[in-house]
Amino acid sequence: MEGYLESTIKQFEYYKLLGDKTFAQLPDEKLFWQYNEDSNSIATIVKHLWGNMLSRWTDFLTTDGEKEWRDRDGEFENSIATKEEMLQKWDSGWKVFLDTLKSLKDEDLSKIIYIRNQGHTVMEAINRQLAHYPYHIGQIVFIGKMAAGKWEWLSIPKGNSKEFNSQKFSQPKHKQHFTDEYLNDENK
Repeated sequence: MEGYLESTIKQFEYYKLLGDKTFAQLPDEKLFWQYNEDSNSIATIVKHLWGNMLSRWTDFLTTDGEKEWRDRDGEFENSIATKEEMLQKWDSGWKVFLDTLKSLKDEDLSKIIYIRNQGHTVMEAINRQLAHYPYHIGQIVFIGKMAAGKWEWLSIPKGNSKEFNSQKFSQPKHKQHFTDEYLNDENK
C-alpha cells in the first residue's frame, strides 16, 4: 500500500504536535490537575501513552506488543513529579514509536505481529494506534482548554472558518497531505 506509511507518520507527528502545543500553553501545575479522582491528569495520560508506545513498538516485528515488563496499571498512578519528567517520557515514547514506524517498509504491512497473543497485520496494528493515540491526545487538548487561562487554538480558530475556507478555496486544487502546513510551519 504505497504512501500509507508516509501518511500515517505525518498524522502521528501532527498529533504529537497538538500535545506539544498544549503543554506549551499551560503552567506546570496544570499538567497535574485532575477533574476528579476517577479522571486522569495530562501527566497521567502522557505516562500511559509512554508505557504503551514503549511496549508496543520495542522489538515491534519480533515480540508481543504487550511486554512482560510493562506496568499498565502503574501508568495510571500519578507518580510523575515535574514537567521535565513528563516531557522526557512524552519524547522518549514518541521516539521509539516514530523510529519504528520510519524503519518499516511497504512489504512489512502484511506481516503478522501479536498484541496479547492476538494476531494483527502491521497495518492493523498501526491503525489500532491511529485510533488510540489521538483519542488520548484529544483528552490532553480538552483538559488543556479547561486548565489554560487563555487558549490559543491549535487549528482553525473559533469563528474563523469562513476566512480559513476562503483562503483555501482561493488556491488551485492540489494534492497535499493535510498535515503539511502544520508540520512545515513547525520545521521552519
